[in-house]
Parts: sequence; C-alpha cells; structure tokens
Amino acid sequence: MTDCTLCGLATDDPVTDSDVAGSFCCRGCLEVARTLDEPADTDPEAVETGTDPDDAEGETTFCSVSGMHCATCELFLERRATTHDGIRAASASYATGTLRVTYDPDRVDADALPDRLSGTGYEVAHRGADTATDDQREGRLLVGGFFGMMTMLWYLLFLYPAYLGLDFGLVDLEGAAGAYLLWNTAVMTAVVVGYTGWPLLRGAVVSLRTGRPNMDLLVAMAATTAFAYSVVAVLLGRTEVYFDVATVIVLAVSVGDYYRDRVRRAAAGRLTDLSSQRVQRATLRTDAGTETVAVDALAPGDEVVVGEGERIPVDGQVAEGAAGVDESLVTGESLPVRKMPGDDAVGGALVTDGEVVVRVGPDAESTVDRLTELLWRVQSERGGVQRLVDRVAAVFVPLVVGLAVLAGVGHLVGGAAPTDALLTGLAVLVVSCPCALGLATPLATAAGVRAALDEGVVVTDGSAFETASEVDVVAFDKTGTLTTGAMWLVERPDDDALWRAAAVEQFADHPLATAITEAAQPSDTAVEDVEHHPGRGVSGTIDGERVVVGTPSLLADEGLSVPERLVERCGRARADGQIPALVGWDGRARDVVVGGDQHREEWETVVESLSPREVVVITGDGPEAAAPFERHDAVDEVFAGVPPDAKAEVVERLQSRGTVAMVGDGTNDAPALGTADLGIALSSGTALAADAAEAVVTTGDLGAVPRVFELTTRTRRRIRENLAWAFCYNAVALPLALLGLLNPLFAALAMTASSLLVVANSARSLGDGESISTEEGVSGPAVPATGD
Repeated sequence: MTDCTLCGLATDDPVTDSDVAGSFCCRGCLEVARTLDEPADTDPEAVETGTDPDDAEGETTFCSVSGMHCATCELFLERRATTHDGIRAASASYATGTLRVTYDPDRVDADALPDRLSGTGYEVAHRGADTATDDQREGRLLVGGFFGMMTMLWYLLFLYPAYLGLDFGLVDLEGAAGAYLLWNTAVMTAVVVGYTGWPLLRGAVVSLRTGRPNMDLLVAMAATTAFAYSVVAVLLGRTEVYFDVATVIVLAVSVGDYYRDRVRRAAAGRLTDLSSQRVQRATLRTDAGTETVAVDALAPGDEVVVGEGERIPVDGQVAEGAAGVDESLVTGESLPVRKMPGDDAVGGALVTDGEVVVRVGPDAESTVDRLTELLWRVQSERGGVQRLVDRVAAVFVPLVVGLAVLAGVGHLVGGAAPTDALLTGLAVLVVSCPCALGLATPLATAAGVRAALDEGVVVTDGSAFETASEVDVVAFDKTGTLTTGAMWLVERPDDDALWRAAAVEQFADHPLATAITEAAQPSDTAVEDVEHHPGRGVSGTIDGERVVVGTPSLLADEGLSVPERLVERCGRARADGQIPALVGWDGRARDVVVGGDQHREEWETVVESLSPREVVVITGDGPEAAAPFERHDAVDEVFAGVPPDAKAEVVERLQSRGTVAMVGDGTNDAPALGTADLGIALSSGTALAADAAEAVVTTGDLGAVPRVFELTTRTRRRIRENLAWAFCYNAVALPLALLGLLNPLFAALAMTASSLLVVANSARSLGDGESISTEEGVSGPAVPATGD
C-alpha cells in the first residue's frame, strides 16, 4: 500500500512512469504531475513553524467562531488557544470565521474544546453548529441609534444654540436644569460608547494585547477621550462638552462595521458537512446473516450489503454482485458506471440499480467525509483578508497618537491654556478618526454586492473585489459547469425504434433510460416479460415481439444479428465519451441511440471572452469526454481523469503561474474552489460548493462568469476612489488640527462630511453605463484583462 504523490490517496496498484518522480493512484494524477512538474516536497500553505496545525502532532478539529472583528482577531485567537494545556497549534481565519486546532487527545476532550476556547467576546462551536447571529449586532445598533438620536436632539435644541450665543431661553445650562440635561446626555452617550461601541473597545484591547495596533484602537481612543473629557468637564461645572463627538464616532464606525461583517459572514457560509449524503448506518454481512451497524463501527475487511437507492457507506471493493453506481457526488463523473466484482467502490456513491456486496477498504472511511474534511482544512487556512486599512493601521495609528500628544504638549509649551491644549490633542484624534477610511471598503463592497445581485451573481466574500482583476488563470470544472450535467440524446434513432426503446426503458432506472423516455412521445403500449440485464441493457415483449435495448453482446446473446456499421457507430460514440445502446427486434439490430452529457450552448463564447487569461479545463472524465474542449483554440490546457482529491492540488500547482480562479458546481469541486484565489460556483451546484466560493451565479448561467470579473473590477475601482478621498481628507484636515485651527466639534463635523461623501460615492450606480478605466486593463464595459 502506497500513497499517491499528488493527491495522497492510498493505492494497492500505483501508476508510475520513468519520466515522472513518484507513484500515483491513477493515470490522471500522473499526467497532472507530468504537466505541472514534480510535486513539491514542502507544503506551500505552511506558515511559521509551531503555529501551523500541519506542523504539530495530534488530532485536528475544526470549529466555527463568531465575534471575529478584524484580522487582528486571528492572531489573538491563535495565541490564546495555544495557552491552553494540551493544545499544540491553532490557525484562525477571519474570512471564514473558522478555527483549526491541533490538540493532544490524551490531555484534551474534543467535546470540551469550544468551552475552553470561547471567551473575551468570541463564541466557539464545533463545525456545523450554530454560533451567534446578526441579532446581537443589530440590537446594539438599534439601541445606539435610539440613544444617539436623543443625544443629538438635546444638542440641536439646547447645546448648539448656547455654544453659538443664541439664547432662546429654553434652558439655563448653568443652573439645575442645565446640569440635569448634561448628565442626561452623559448617560445616553455612555450607552452608545459602552454598549454599541463594545466591539470597537474590545478590538482596541485585542490590538494592544497582540501588539498590532488597528483602526479600532484609534476609534476607541477618540471616542473615549471625548467622552471622558466631557464627563470631567461636567464634574467641574463646565458646559462645553463633546458627547456628540463620541456619539457620532461610535455610530458611524459601527454602521460601517456592520456592513463589512455582513459581507464577511456570507463568505463563511455554514460549511455544511453533507449530512444528507453522509451514511450513518450500514448493513453488515455476518455468518449469521446481516445486521445494521453504525458506519463508525466498520473495520477493514468487513463486508456490507448495498441495495438499489442506497449509498455506499465507505470506500472499498466490490466483492459480489453487479450494479450501476452514480459517483457524481464525489467524482464529478456525469454518467453512472457499472461496478463488477473486483472494482473499486467509492464511499458516498449511490447505487442506481442492482445490489452489491462491498468489502471495506483499509482506511474504513468515505470519500465524502474525506472531501468534507479537505474543504474545512482549506477554508480554515489564513487567507489574504487583511485589507489596506488594516495594513496602514500598523503605522497610521501610532503616528496619529504621537501627533496628538505632540500637538497638545506643543500648544501647552507655547502658552496655551491646559484645556485648549487638551482640545487640540483631542481634535487631532477626532479629525484623524478613520470613519471615512473604515467605510470606504465595506460600503463600496455592499454596492458591488447589490449590483452583482442584479446580474444574478451573489458575491459571498469581499476579497473577490480585490482578486478578480488580478486573475491570470481561469480553471473550469467540466461536468455541470461547461456541460449541463444532464443526459440527453446525442443521436436519435428513427421514430419506430425510439418508441420501442422508450417502451422497455421506462422500466429501467439509469440516466440513458430517462433520456430515452423523455425524448419519445408517451405510449400506452403494454410491455410484458420485462427483463433487466445488469450492465448490459433491458428487454421486453411488445405485441408478442421481443424488443432488446443494450450492448451489442446482449443483442447477440438474445439471438439478434448486429450489422457491423452499427457496431462501428457504438465504438465511435464510446470514443467520444458517450453511451450508445442498440435497439433491436425481429431478429436483428435496427438502430442506435446515443446519450451524452450536453454541452452548454454558451461555453465557447465564455471561454473566448476570458482572453488573454489562460483557460484550463479540469475533469474527472476520461480523455474522450474532454476531447471537444481540448480541441478548442481558447482552451489552453485540459486535465482529464483527475480524481476529486487531486483537483485542489491541480489548482494549487496552477497558482505557480499566477492568480487562479476556479469555476465549478459539484461537491467534488468544493476543495478546489476553496484553494483557488477566486472561487466561482454555479447555482446548479451543491451547498458545499457554494460555501467554498467567493461568488455564486444564482441564475445557473455560465455567461454570468465574465460579468463577475467585470463587476468586481468596477467595485475595486470604487473602493480605491473611496480610499483616495479618505486619505486626502486626512492629509488636509490633520495639519489644520495640529495647528489648532479645528476644535473637536468642527473636527467631528468634518469627519462626518467625509464619511457622507464616501457613502454618496458608494451609492452611485455600477451599471453598464460606467466604463472601466484603462488602469484596470480595459476600456469600456468589456471583460477586464489580467493585471492591474
């Protein structure tokens, strides 16, 4: 027993070639390795030693995490997890809200891990379990909005008129009524800062504990400084307070964070574990008969009975019987395959007709479970989620704090009153508060998401807006993506043969039979003595005449002559990856019906529109079925016969050529979609594939794929416009604050105006009327080219 050098699958009969280093489970893996050079010896996904779960010994589990607020949370959760006894390593992903943990099972109970890892505002649960929803965040915003509105109402009615010297006689700020008003405002602001702003305050604390200052720290400092100063001012009997500054800062940033987190949570999906397909129980054959046992209780060498309509519980080998098996869930093969004694059986595949006895393989596990595990592993890897705002924060935040201190000290040394010096420092913090910077990306992203929805595309990860315009290679899965994944009649027999074939095939249960019966007109003809010939065809008697539909050998065994021209037609069909069936009666074969996986009408237009990107097709089907794509000029390369576990590996190797986008729809595509820099799933795909993708085409229209690149490129430019304005605002406003020309109130108004401009820019249409700049590689609404 050896492991495949490419995909890692165990195999008893490895495939080797003197020109390619290693041994492989199948010819497909060998050819992939030949094309992409020898597989690397090191894990390209590995991060620094001691932190990556791949480098640590022990059991690995995956958890869902709610409460992750920014990229700094990744580092905090990883460090916090490894402080627990028995936890060897951890890897967190803010993009997908997952935490991958390697632990010592002798020292740590897996069931207790979520409770041990939860805390400090983070809720950890086993994968697939529910964590906190949007309700708490929405509740914070509603409460903050109400008290913020009341705070600003007091300012508009009483405080602003008093500050501007407009005495309406409504209230005397120096008297008892004024004191009540100021303390009332202080309490309402405390609710906004302490309750609604709690995630920001926690993010600031986390950034300090990890030594990575972020924007939350700057926001928290500005808001709490304005609030604390105002409370002290009220205690000292002063009336000029800045509770409005604290309120505006917290609410503006919290709304922006809410939009951002809505996009981020959509990226994670539920990472479903295919519970509906996973087999829980198996029929075990024993000396005394059969008994139903849990799949986990199966051991290598056990024999399980799998009947029609049941799924094979684990990988193994057919020991007895013959059956048609639909492996599309795990292999992507578009057509059922016939399994005979000695053939490999794939765990998770569905038996469509017949019954087999499967001998459990050496690992006693299912390919479905292995694929699910692989997807979780891919999704929990740290991605490039840290945006420009977070990268700039490491320098920007300490710089602003330092400038605020220097401004306050400088004005104090220059003879200013302590209060004025403090206000100057506070103005620097407030005017530099990155509300516009924090809103720039999430609001533009939200606009892009809405525009994409109008085009039938769901963008589930904001990182797609940064990645799409940089794609160099677009890899397509064949079945269900470039093809419909449904059987249809490529060659129809004459009407006489078709209705006879449909009459007997209505009693069969396989895709070709379905295609035949759907293509023929309904018939009330009585069929007698129907007989199934597993793996060969079906026969029946119509009006006293025996009709046989199936392979040439079946017709010959039934005493029907088969003309050589029909045998040749069957051979040509099989060479093209199609399924032929002869139709015969009255002593000889009369015609041929051929079924195949239907190509999508728009596939050629789509691949041609992606130029000058490199286009690659990956399929689990054989070379014959992939031949039409390989012959097309717009397709640069085809990888045929690739098993599901190796698809992610192929994508990973393609990444050596540049940024890779993967387009697929099947469950077996999910790991590859997750591995790719940009994953695009069609709506016809399974939930697991959609969860792994950054964009989902809900219309099922392959033609929407180029529009994904177009819309994401436009949105990326909008993000850059917002960021440019935000930085320009800071470049102008910060010097004015340093010179003492802005007090905190006007600084807050300037900050708000900047944020409103960003919002207005984000709200502008992203429709076809807006051309894409040549900076992005394209002029006009055409599909963007590679590069930036």
